Amino acid sequence: MNIEDKIIKYAKKKNKFRTSDLVKALGLSRIYISNTISRMAAQKQLVKAGSGAYVYYSLPEKSEFLYEKIKKRIRNKNLQEHEILESLFAQAPFLSTLKDNVKSIFDYAFSEMLNNAIEHSQSSHIEIEVGKVEGYLMFKIKDFGIGIFRNIMQKKHLGNEIEAIQDLLKGKVTTEPKSHSGEGIFFTSKIADVFTEESLSYLLRIDNEIDDIFVEPGRNLKGTEVTFKINLNSERHLNDVFKAFQSEPGSYAFDKTEISIKLYQMGTVHVSRSQARRVTVGLDKFKKVILDFDQVPTVGQGFADEVFRVYKANHPEVEIKPINMNETVKFMVKRVEKPKR
Repeated sequence: MNIEDKIIKYAKKKNKFRTSDLVKALGLSRIYISNTISRMAAQKQLVKAGSGAYVYYSLPEKSEFLYEKIKKRIRNKNLQEHEILESLFAQAPFLSTLKDNVKSIFDYAFSEMLNNAIEHSQSSHIEIEVGKVEGYLMFKIKDFGIGIFRNIMQKKHLGNEIEAIQDLLKGKVTTEPKSHSGEGIFFTSKIADVFTEESLSYLLRIDNEIDDIFVEPGRNLKGTEVTFKINLNSERHLNDVFKAFQSEPGSYAFDKTEISIKLYQMGTVHVSRSQARRVTVGLDKFKKVILDFDQVPTVGQGFADEVFRVYKANHPEVEIKPINMNETVKFMVKRVEKPKR
């Protein structure tokens, strides 16, 4: 049996191994073993991961065991998203075993969120974590900058960070309109199974597995921390999500959005006219707007009037479609939509 066959036989018994493991098992010199497994890795007989003292090898069919999780702390200077992605794929071979649709989703979401941290955070360093957790692919990107909600609040001259979250969820919101479309966070949050964004006092959680959105107290976190999870067996496709927010099939335009009205209740029972004005800010960027009234018990007459009469009259080009209305909300909407005699 030649040396390569011996290494293959050993590798079949192990999920992963280091050069020193083979030296002990086979009783051969380290240089000889190292040269052999380097050649086998180049020929794709083995998969290599890691660097320095933490280099591991495995058979290609066991490459998922090389790294279940990888962490990086990188200096935010002259960073390029594609270069970071390439280094992750080199160090975490399990990424190369992803289904094509999941890999496309990961590439898009990770690149968009890393770009946000690079260009908007004003942070000197960025922390990255990628791994497989209980059947999910996840990544986390953390910066130590100004914080996304506060940044939007200040640049858009909003009253508080809640208003920044409300605007962010509409889509097409960016603090750098000359260089960014403001689509990245919107579509990343839609393509995930679970997406969270935490900064300072608030944590935004979008759980697409249960189709719900939450704004929760944060940990007073400096900067911004984004987490993204998608099932490794997901059947979702990136293009399908893009298509879902086109007002007309084949238009290739992001001209449709969906707004959760429960986020405008602000701890009150009635949703008021002033809150309606917050809802309608920026809607002229879209051709079609879905207003989701799920978990909204009632709205004020002023809210209904402002959205369904005043705004519609001033912006007839914007189609507004309410969904998930209970009978109380439906009554208020129909009442203001009814033509006056």
